Amino acid sequence: MPKDPTPNPLIAFDSTDRELIAVLKRDARTPISVLAEILNISRGTVQNRLERLLKSGALLGFTIRVREDFDPNSLRAIMMIEVAGKSTSQVIQRLRRIPEIEKLHTTNGGWDLIAELSVCDLREFDRVLRDVRETNGVLNSETSILLSTV
Repeated sequence: MPKDPTPNPLIAFDSTDRELIAVLKRDARTPISVLAEILNISRGTVQNRLERLLKSGALLGFTIRVREDFDPNSLRAIMMIEVAGKSTSQVIQRLRRIPEIEKLHTTNGGWDLIAELSVCDLREFDRVLRDVRETNGVLNSETSILLSTV
């Protein structure tokens, strides 16, 4: 019987889990020793977290990256973000740990940052919006879902 790919909602994921996923999204071949160094945790802890993420269904495996318009079932969005005063560096550092933010850009004009998001469903979309908006230093944001590429 195939494993249900839906993550177990009873398992709580913390910021270290999200950062681990973010690093693996950039390069799924990152060795455990390097992951441990980046996350400032032991190799054993990295291994245990990977096993838990795989067992829960949060991680389905390790794979290659594809063109951003290749998966028609994902929900993609652009989020414009206003940052308070001189907190841009801290906000960028925190936002880079959110795995669903695929790209983050600085910009000019009315918004300080633009984030490109990719999520599997509206529930994840809602969680990511909340995570960004609750980030210290984020004053305001506006998000648009990308409907089609023309």
